[in-house]
Amino acid sequence: MRKLLFITFAIICSASLFSQTKTEEEAKEFFWGKEDKYKTANTIPNEWKNESAIIIYKNENYDFHKYGKRVTYKTSIRKRIKLLDNAAVKEFSEFSFVKRFNTNKGRYTWKKKGDNVVGVKIIKPNGDEVIIDVTKDAVEEKGETKVAIPNLEIGDIIDYFFYKVEPFKSTTPFTFKAVETTLAEEYPILDFKLYFETENDFFVNFKSFNGAPELKEIITDKNNFRRYSLESSNIEKREGARWSYPLLEMPCYKFQVYFARRSYYEDDILGFLSEKEKIIKTEVSQDEVLDLYKARFSSKAKISDIKGFLKDKTFSSEEEKVKAAYYYMRHHYLTRFIEAYIVKQADIVYYPYEYYETKAISIQNRNRFIRYFTAFLKRQKISYDIVIAKKRYDGTINDLLIEDNVNLVLKVKTSTPIYLDLFSPHTSINEFPALLEGTQAYLLETEKGKIESINKETLPISTYKDNVSHKSLTLELNDSFSKINVNSLNKYKGHLKKEIQYDKMIYSDYVHEDYKKYETIQFIDLVKKKKLKAKYSKEIDALIKKYKERIKESLIKSAKQEYSVSKISNYDYDIKSTGRYGLDSYFSYRESYAIEDQFIKKAGPNYIIEIGKFIGGQIEIKENQKNRSENINMAYARTFNYDIKLQIPEGYTVNGLDKLNKSVDNITGSFISTAVLDGETLVIKTKKEYKSTYVPSKNWSLMVKFIEEAYQFTNEKILLKKK
Repeated sequence: MRKLLFITFAIICSASLFSQTKTEEEAKEFFWGKEDKYKTANTIPNEWKNESAIIIYKNENYDFHKYGKRVTYKTSIRKRIKLLDNAAVKEFSEFSFVKRFNTNKGRYTWKKKGDNVVGVKIIKPNGDEVIIDVTKDAVEEKGETKVAIPNLEIGDIIDYFFYKVEPFKSTTPFTFKAVETTLAEEYPILDFKLYFETENDFFVNFKSFNGAPELKEIITDKNNFRRYSLESSNIEKREGARWSYPLLEMPCYKFQVYFARRSYYEDDILGFLSEKEKIIKTEVSQDEVLDLYKARFSSKAKISDIKGFLKDKTFSSEEEKVKAAYYYMRHHYLTRFIEAYIVKQADIVYYPYEYYETKAISIQNRNRFIRYFTAFLKRQKISYDIVIAKKRYDGTINDLLIEDNVNLVLKVKTSTPIYLDLFSPHTSINEFPALLEGTQAYLLETEKGKIESINKETLPISTYKDNVSHKSLTLELNDSFSKINVNSLNKYKGHLKKEIQYDKMIYSDYVHEDYKKYETIQFIDLVKKKKLKAKYSKEIDALIKKYKERIKESLIKSAKQEYSVSKISNYDYDIKSTGRYGLDSYFSYRESYAIEDQFIKKAGPNYIIEIGKFIGGQIEIKENQKNRSENINMAYARTFNYDIKLQIPEGYTVNGLDKLNKSVDNITGSFISTAVLDGETLVIKTKKEYKSTYVPSKNWSLMVKFIEEAYQFTNEKILLKKK
């Protein structure tokens, strides 16, 4: 099924399902009218004849215009695709899209609902054209409109477009959402054209990367009207390999548009603007970065709550003081409000925040976090810098163009530097997005709380020993050999644990931990009226019970997926440690369950146990994936450990241990396993390491070796032989 959610625009597609409108007529004329030069285009190069489909023509358009207070943002795309096999026919046999949209641009809108058009036509090999009526037989399902494309066949051409007009009013500055995309996509493209229109008051940042064609200006006869194009041809398809960052290596373009009706509004835009609208901005200097943020960050914030927390406390070092302040602020400005947020969302209390102090402050964005924490640092006379960084998948800091791609982190200049990111419920000291690790970043250097200069530094990087998953499993067979009882202690640290923390805990697991640690009052105790307190308590207890049941269902599903089994019974779990006070501390939980009628096969008087399945699902490298031209980029280095103990049933011996001892270890990673008998217990240990975040494509074969060895282990078996 082909979804009309064109990622190249990073916008939501929608379509008008009403009678022919002016916008629909305009769209059809724009793409399929008399000036359509691609109306009869149907030939493809010989070298692509074995592809699933070929995009004969792809056309993107971005138009930005204004009239008085009205601003109009128009986006459209057309693709003309030849279908060359059954897979492509199936792919395009149905379109799915969102029917209507409400514009969210501007302070108030001129027209809430935009007029949008989707057009689809089929061209048969003999030249016959069939225009699909998208209003006929459309089916609404889960908020989407689905339209079947009947009678598609190999050799057909499908020609479709999406046309969206979004008008709104804006008297203040406005920043349009950035677009970042590769030229290539899942099918080869024979001819690609992008057109861009703007006029005065629209500032454009646009740059091509990695060998993509440059944006060229098309001369017009109007001084205030500007038109540009980017054209390319014979674009090979994108393979979509695992662990690849297309924007880092493939030809691509990135742009963002800013609207400022008056010159004095330009300073209010958080972005890197060119000197004049007619100049397309293609690069950002260090001085521009310094100037933009110098005026925006001050360490002015009232932090009397932190002063109260620190009063009468002594610390062995500045590092200890900073750490204590960070975790306290995480609670004071975030986690103590989570319970109120939950009860509001559950409609238990209409406005629970009234129970907190009048001027209670919640910190949920990086700018505010930096203002408050630097105010604390300034008062304590502790030096700091502000880090301006970009995630690895988006290129280097030297290619900074779009402010939205900036990540802000604090560097506290204690004897051992500390890095601080905006806190989430589980964020730790020295934890910032893994994709920033090892990148070169700008450092806004401060003096007495004021940004004075800019420099560069390379951010620290974690190792595979820092990001660890460790699972200890004890396996017991029942007397009839029909069930395997599993007891598992699961531990995670470093970057591996945050997603698990969100998946395995509900708010009460950690919020109450903070209440106890900081001796603060939980939400229900802020309610003074006895009847309301009793009512809310009952409803909150019921809510926690419901959340616990949901988590349990999720954990059962997760266990089934890990072992690819359909049934798990007698499931139970409990949290051992939340791991929320240090990146190196473990989040751990214990779980127990039974796997029935799986992994055990009777062989005469003996039993075959698929013991390798207990290290969970492993990556299978297909034959067509063994040759690779793209470099390997991963979020972070990491290690996965399994310790497995199986009690050998009385009256049986175990054969096949030799196949469980494996060892592949090279510069990219490793998989090492050992299996020994300790009395009547089979003890298996496995370790799989991804040693770095980046591996050049020339070393892909080395990665394949240890990945394949781990996958092969999952197919290994042991024989329980009757004595």
